[in-house]
Amino acid sequence: MTFGNDTHEQQPLAEINMIPLIDVMLVLLVVFIITAPLLTQSIKIDLPQVAAQTHVEMPQAIVLALDAQGALHWNGLAISDTELPAKLLEAAVKKTQPELHLRADRETRYQKVAEVMGLAQKAGIKKMGFITEPTTP
Repeated sequence: MTFGNDTHEQQPLAEINMIPLIDVMLVLLVVFIITAPLLTQSIKIDLPQVAAQTHVEMPQAIVLALDAQGALHWNGLAISDTELPAKLLEAAVKKTQPELHLRADRETRYQKVAEVMGLAQKAGIKKMGFITEPTTP
């Protein structure tokens, strides 16, 4: 039974009660205000001073060039196909392994380039890059 002229059924209240949310937000704000200064404190330590220079040994890059006929050049010096595996193995076992930069002529057969890449991988060379020239407009 309803009072007055209202004959509709009562609808549930569709509003969100914001007061509990505001209470939680204010509590979190107080917690952050109290704990924020504690996070910026650090322990003062007197570290020793050393006058030594740091020596960083940078690995040198090896440029392996292949000309159009498939001849190999190790840093500008001509080498034979039989010398290449020994040279690659020697480079791979160094303490700081150098990068291998492969520079192949445009007319070099892909088979020869793939063979050189396979030999480098088999020797244990970890970093290999290809040298190209940018096109000029």
